[in-house]
Formats: sequence, C-alpha cells, structure tokens
Amino acid sequence: MVITNSKYEEALIRYNKKIAEASVEDMVLNMGPQHPSTHGVLRLELITDGEIVKEVIPHIGYLHRCFEKHAESLTYQQTIPFTDRLDYLASMNNSHAFVMGVERMMGIDKEIPKRVEYIRVLVCELNRIASHLIAIGTYGIDIGAFTPFLWCFRDREHIMGMLEWASGSRMLYNYIWVGGLFYDLPVGFEERCREFVDYFKPKMVELNQLLTDNQVFISRTANVGVLPLDVAINYGCSGPMLRASGLKWDLRRIDNYSAYPEIDFEIPVGKGLMGKVGDCWDRYKVRIDEIEQSLRIVEQCLDRLQKELKRTPDFDPRAKMPRKTIPKAQDYYVRCEGAKGELGFYFITDGKSEIPTRVKSRGPSFNNLSVLPELAKGILIADLIAIVGSIDFVLGEVDR
Repeated sequence: MVITNSKYEEALIRYNKKIAEASVEDMVLNMGPQHPSTHGVLRLELITDGEIVKEVIPHIGYLHRCFEKHAESLTYQQTIPFTDRLDYLASMNNSHAFVMGVERMMGIDKEIPKRVEYIRVLVCELNRIASHLIAIGTYGIDIGAFTPFLWCFRDREHIMGMLEWASGSRMLYNYIWVGGLFYDLPVGFEERCREFVDYFKPKMVELNQLLTDNQVFISRTANVGVLPLDVAINYGCSGPMLRASGLKWDLRRIDNYSAYPEIDFEIPVGKGLMGKVGDCWDRYKVRIDEIEQSLRIVEQCLDRLQKELKRTPDFDPRAKMPRKTIPKAQDYYVRCEGAKGELGFYFITDGKSEIPTRVKSRGPSFNNLSVLPELAKGILIADLIAIVGSIDFVLGEVDR
C-alpha cells in the first residue's frame, strides 16, 4: 500500500511547472546549500534573467534535528538538552519556553522562586545579545564589512564565557530545568556581568559609528527587501522581522511571562529612518536597538539579584523540582519571545506518563524564512544576499 501526501504532490507539481515555464533566456541557479551567505545549509534555487531574480525557491531540510521525535521518547527533563539544539545560538530562550510550558501544565509555575525567575531572564537576555551580535556581525560580512564581524564576535566571547561559567557548557547549556535551575549563579557572577555591561555600552556606540551610520551599508540595505506589515502578519513572521515592519508585538510584553512584568524596557520597531518601513536596514536597526534594551533588562536583573534577591546559604535552585513530571491529560501551547521571534511548543499529554504523547515545535525561523520568495521578486542577485542576511534564521529550528 502506497501512502501519498496530496499537499506534497501539489507542491511538487507547482515546483516542476515553475521550472518548466522558465524562459529560454532564463537561468536556473543554485545558491547553497554551502554558500556562506545562506547562513547554513539552505539551498536557494533562483530563476534569473541576467542579474535580475525572477523567482526564489527555498529548499529546506538539510539540517534535521528530529527534535519532536526525541521529545516523544524522553521525559520532560531529559528533553531539555535537545531544545538547546533548535536555535543553538540562543539556547537559553529555547529551554526557558519549554520549561515554562511543563511548569504550567504541572501547575507549579506560581511556585518558582523569584531569584530563579530573575536568573532565567538574566541568562536569556545575555543569550539574546549574543545571538543578535552574530546576526549583526555576519550581516556585515554579507554586505562586505569585515571589521564589525570581528568586533561582534569579540564581544560575544565575553557572554559565552559568562554563560559557560554558570552552566559548564559553551553553547548548549542545559541550565534551565523544570522547577528551577541546574545550579545557582557562581559567586562573583553578578559583579562580572556588571563589568561586561559597563565595557559593552561604549562598544555599541563604536559599532553604530562603524556600521549603522555607514553610507555604503545604508545604500545596500535601505529600500531593499521591504516587507509590508500585512504580508508579515499573513506569513506568520515574528520577532525583529515583524517589529521592523512597524508592529509593536513582543511576547515579553504581550504574555507577561516570568519576571518581565516587573522589568522596564521598550519595544523597538522599524521607523523607515533611512528608507521604507520594513526594509533590510530597519530589520538590522531593530536588532541593534534590542541589544540596548536587553542591556537595560540585564542591569535591572542584576540590581534585584544583588539586593532583595541576593544569594543566601540556604537557597536551593532545585527545591521546587518535581520528583516525577506527570502533567494532567491536556493539550497545551506555550510560547515565548526567542531571539528570532515567537518560539512555541505544543504538548499533548495523557496524564499517566512522564513522556509526552506528542510535542510540536514552532520555530520562528521557519515562518520568517517562508516569506523570502515574496521579498525576492524582481531584485538583483546582490540584493538577495542582503535580504537573506536580514532575516537572521537558524536552520536548526527550521527542522523540516
């Protein structure tokens, strides 16, 4: 018995039709999956008329994490290291979302100690800054600016060192656990973190002078790849990609989860200062502004962690961890504001087992990448590089 997928068959027919209808003078070019400007194993099939891109067909699935199947064969606690491997550039945010979902299903989300919540926000915002630094640095390389890449990776190294100090791991942390944390922050972490903030603020000023206000960079990114707000919403875009199109939508404010309701910060949006709202420059600028807001959040977390929530000898970050993680039978969806956008997990539980019946991951990069064919019609090949870099996706969470 042969099982056919009708949607797949329809998509294949449409794809073959596009290739067959290409004019005699058109070229079908492959960009990737090992092209440096595709930011990972993404294959873009271009139908071009000379330098003009008529159509872009993304081919995904070269990097498959099998996350959902792993999650359906392991307990909730055992799955956390696999969440780290989705968006591996901001893995603290992945585990935070997953853990929040399990805690809410268990009904223990209100029992989590304040110090634990603030530590979670602190490490997530540090990881968000590190992720955005990669996005900005590699985007500079795409456009032809090498120095910003070196500067961004130099400063990201400080964050990597601090998170490694806290968790013992360099990129895939397994630090945020259901009911608590792997361990409390090391003694002296808060002071070291504050030193980093003081060091980093002037570096952001230098980065803006070098890249943000650079006329060559502006010429390559302003008015290029304009994403109208209605198109962004219809494609399910989120994160900096959506906010750059002018919508103030940030789940840290919309859902008010963890310690975020007690923290003061702004939500940067695209304003079209150098071109049109929602262009490549706006997407870049939103990430620059988000780094500054994340620094504000980090400072507020440090203030609380060093004063009313300071460490005590009897504080145990694992005190609220359940012995057995067996939620009631239910369907539950949880989401958080990851570095790339809305990261969500959909659970189906039977109420009997520590292993979920079904887990579905909603990675923001999948939706953000799906809008690429809409942005890339009638543009130059060089502008396609600028558009791909402005999306800032990680193929690990595309995972299809």
